Amino acid sequence: MLSYRHAFHAGNHADVLKHFVLLEVLRYYSRKDKPWWYVDTHAGAGCYSLAGERAEQTAEYREGIARLWAREDVPAAFGPYLDAVRQFNPHGSLNFYPGSPALAMTALREQDRMRLFELHPADCELLAQTFARDAERVVVRRADGLACLRGLLPPPTRRAVVLIDPSYEVKQDYRQVVQVLENVLKRFSAGTYILWYPLLARPEARALPERLRDLPAESWLDVRLVVREPGPAGLAGMFGSGLFIINPPWTLPELLESTMPWLVDALGQDTAAGFDLEHRIP
Repeated sequence: MLSYRHAFHAGNHADVLKHFVLLEVLRYYSRKDKPWWYVDTHAGAGCYSLAGERAEQTAEYREGIARLWAREDVPAAFGPYLDAVRQFNPHGSLNFYPGSPALAMTALREQDRMRLFELHPADCELLAQTFARDAERVVVRRADGLACLRGLLPPPTRRAVVLIDPSYEVKQDYRQVVQVLENVLKRFSAGTYILWYPLLARPEARALPERLRDLPAESWLDVRLVVREPGPAGLAGMFGSGLFIINPPWTLPELLESTMPWLVDALGQDTAAGFDLEHRIP
C-alpha cells in the first residue's frame, strides 16, 4: 500500500530478527566465490533517521535495536549484524538504522548484485539516491516487487536470496505472498526465499504459517519471536513476528537454537515472550 512507510517501524523487534537472519543467509552464500543476487520486493527508503519525525512518533526502535545497542553480553553470532548497523553510526550513538537493502549492501561483494523494488514514490526516490553511486551492481525500480519477481528469476548466477517483506495492511497480502511463492518455486526452486510475517490476532495472520508449510518446498525453516502478550486485532496489536525461509542454510537451525533464547531475553516485554523454531531440512 502506498500509505505504508517503514520509517515508522525502523529498528523495531521485527527488524532485529529479520535483519540478523538475513545477514546470516547472505554470509552463508558468500562462503562460495560464485556470485549471488539479492532481491528485495519491498525495499523501502534504504536507511532511516531514528531522530526523524516518523521514527520518533512511534519510537519502536527503543524496543528493538536500542535494547541490543548497550548490552555487554551480546553473543558472538550477533556481531556481524551489530557491526553492520554500526557502519551507519560511526560515532557510537544510535542515530540511524539501515533497512534491508542497506544491510545487504554491507555483505555485497564485487561480483554480487542487488535488485530492489519499492512502490512508494518518495521512498523509491530516497532508495535510488542511496545507491546512485553503485548503479552497476544495484538496480532500483519503482514497481510492485511481487508482480515483478517471477520475471526476474532465475538470475544469471542461479544463486539468489529473495526477501519478501510486505506491510500486510490489506488482507490480500496474506493470499498474494503464498501465490507468488508457489509460482516462483516452479520457475526457480533453488533460490532462498525469506518471507517476513507479523504475529497478529487476525485470522489470516494465524493461518499463514500453515499455508506456507503446504508449499511445494523440500526444505524450509519457520522461526517466530514473541515479545509480549497478544493484543487486539490489527497491526497495532502485533506481538511478534516470524520468518519463513525456503531453502535455508543447513547451519541456520543450530544457530537459532543457540541465539534465540538470548534474543527473547533482550527483546521480551513481558512473561509471554518466547520463540518457536520448526524446520524441515533433508
